[in-house]
Amino acid sequence: MKTDLLIIDLQVDFCDPNGSLFVPGANEDIKRLSDFIRDNKKRINDIHVTMDMHHEIDVAHPIFLKDSNGNHPKPFTIINIDDVKSGKITTTNPSFLPRFTKYLQSLLDNGRYPHCVWPPHCLIGSEGSNIQKDLFEVLLEWEREEFGIVNYVTKGSNFWVEHFSAVQAEVPDPEDPSTQLNIQLIETLQKVDRILISGQALSHCVANTIRDIADNFGEENIKKFVLLEDTSSSVPGFESLGEHFINEMTGRGMKVSNTKDFVW
Repeated sequence: MKTDLLIIDLQVDFCDPNGSLFVPGANEDIKRLSDFIRDNKKRINDIHVTMDMHHEIDVAHPIFLKDSNGNHPKPFTIINIDDVKSGKITTTNPSFLPRFTKYLQSLLDNGRYPHCVWPPHCLIGSEGSNIQKDLFEVLLEWEREEFGIVNYVTKGSNFWVEHFSAVQAEVPDPEDPSTQLNIQLIETLQKVDRILISGQALSHCVANTIRDIADNFGEENIKKFVLLEDTSSSVPGFESLGEHFINEMTGRGMKVSNTKDFVW
């Protein structure tokens, strides 16, 4: 049985307690995943690793927006289209306002998550954007010993759109292929027998990545998914999103296990 491992956004800013958007529990999740990979190198055929990559100027960073007093919104503020239409919130660059308003409307129309302001994170070229060091060492071990090549997939560099999902932006930009559906990754995963899932955060990037793959996968293929739930945590305050994701996807055929009880 061909088994691939899909690792979502296990980067310093999410996984290190000093990271700018640390997900509590992620440091312990990393230890369990690293041990799992080290113990099962020969059983894992391929590894796919997604990486969040942002500019400081980004639609989801405080600097992009300001309130009626000229203050940037604090991280974790939820912005909806009524905030913009009422003048409560606007864009720091006035010329960005029409496009941002259209973006918020698209999120609403497409049933995507409401727009959230996050601390600046995974800035391109920063230490925070790197794969967490313990995991990176294990990935290098796997490459050397299995003579394999980890498939690194980056996303999030288009500052106009949020990019939780590793296979498409929340609102794909028709002029930017990097925001559009990653058909190559989806087709690669379709060819394997089992896909182990790990990453941060369960409530956001893991949930949206797996949903988007599943929606373009065919229902039978969803049975290939196995979430290693002891290697993934939710952003505090958004735990219900992680729980909803698990309930939704297990209802569609995804399996749930952990690194200790997983049966090969």
